[in-house]
Amino acid sequence: MMHQGGQAVVVDPGDAAVVAQALQRHGLSLQSILLTHHHADHTGGVAQLRQVTGCQVYGPAFEQLPEPVKRLSGGAAVQALGLSFTVMDVPGHTAGHIAYYCEEFDGSPLLFCGDTLFSGGCGRLFEGTPAQMLASLDSLAALPGHTRVCCTHEYTLSNLRFAKAVEPSNQALLNYEQRCIALREQTLPTLPSSIALELQINPFLRSREPSVVQAALLQNPQLTSEVAVFAALREWKNNFR
Repeated sequence: MMHQGGQAVVVDPGDAAVVAQALQRHGLSLQSILLTHHHADHTGGVAQLRQVTGCQVYGPAFEQLPEPVKRLSGGAAVQALGLSFTVMDVPGHTAGHIAYYCEEFDGSPLLFCGDTLFSGGCGRLFEGTPAQMLASLDSLAALPGHTRVCCTHEYTLSNLRFAKAVEPSNQALLNYEQRCIALREQTLPTLPSSIALELQINPFLRSREPSVVQAALLQNPQLTSEVAVFAALREWKNNFR
């Protein structure tokens, strides 16, 4: 949730009660909801929040969502809290997944990326293809390095365990893991991350780096393309324990 002047915007509200409590605690009115994709843990609170507040709901053009929803696709703009968010098409986790990018909020760009990009990881490919997800992550990686990456799940430490299996000698990754462990020990979030940081530590943004390619080839020596390497990394992560 983000807010200004007593008005709030919520991204992917899976639980209406949690949002309602936060609005009441801070004395806020819900202006709008931004949805990135159709999964229930991102949309479960929409109907109740809209009924109670009358807020406007925005979401991806081609996914099944709790209506009414103002439908959006890549290149569209959403105005909220006096800010302009550009919509990016980022299919892969789902077929119609979108992200919201604001060029400037409180001193730096801001990205709401749903389940496409996590700190140290990326979403599972439930509906899209490896080629789609790689292209989607490439589009996010091209954003300014100081862009704050607002993911929707606190998966960082588990993602970093996999990232270390891929690049055990990546010192930036090892340092980041220690910072994240310290934050979680204080029950603090590891998020938001940044694009610049993810380019240093996230194997799914680093799938063309020689060290990451070599790790993937050890899993499957038959890989012959960038997409195949990415797909192998994602499959490795799916089965990683």
